[in-house]
Amino acid sequence: MDKVRKIGDVVLSFENISLSFGGVKALTNISFDVREHEIRAIIGPNGAGKSSMLNVINGVYHPQDGEIVFRGQHRRDMNTYESAKSGIARTFQNIALFKGMSVLDNIMTGRNLKMKSNFLLDALYWGPARREEIEHRKKAEEIIDFLEIQHIRKTPVGRLPYGLQKRVELGRALAAEPSILLLDEPMAGMNVEEKQDMCRFILDVNDQLGATIVLIEHDMGVVMDISDRVVVLDYGKKIADGTPDEVRNNQNVIDAYLGVAH
Repeated sequence: MDKVRKIGDVVLSFENISLSFGGVKALTNISFDVREHEIRAIIGPNGAGKSSMLNVINGVYHPQDGEIVFRGQHRRDMNTYESAKSGIARTFQNIALFKGMSVLDNIMTGRNLKMKSNFLLDALYWGPARREEIEHRKKAEEIIDFLEIQHIRKTPVGRLPYGLQKRVELGRALAAEPSILLLDEPMAGMNVEEKQDMCRFILDVNDQLGATIVLIEHDMGVVMDISDRVVVLDYGKKIADGTPDEVRNNQNVIDAYLGVAH
């Protein structure tokens, strides 16, 4: 009940979004919304258009048709810089970390948009630049504590096992202090224990840090356990939208996953 009570008004909505690459339709007339503080899942079989939809949200792709409404502002699309500046951060399906850099330094890269000192002061490491560096490092250390990775803070991420690299990537996204966090298959490639840890951290990010979360995930057990609402895509079209129970019992969803709808 607590999760239901804390969910707020719509902060992000998509109205009749269509996206094509040449003659191939990736998304067709997709409409759904995201509410403040909820965990909103996007699911569907392979090739359903899930990653394309996530790329529309943070400005990697620009739809040919439709409109995005973000915190009351109507816009045809957003570019990646506007998306990041407005408080939208993301992780990626394939880990995109700097493998030779330490965990701490990778998380610090997520603070770039928060940094204000100029190049000369940075070069001299003097005055405001030094104070800013200390403040950003403090934020990064808080994230390291939050994600329980203090013991690897100075380790190059390329030496870490896959599950910990995924946690570091989550930390880098959190370093931007996002109001909306996009997670692209955060559990992919993990064992059962690693998935349990990641689920716990996602719930903590939502509950303790107050971030709204939009995630793509193939593990249906995870989706049904942690999501407030689920939108289902198949061949670039929306076939269901509702609570986990509503989606679980939707015949169109059952057919799509069993491969008998087409």
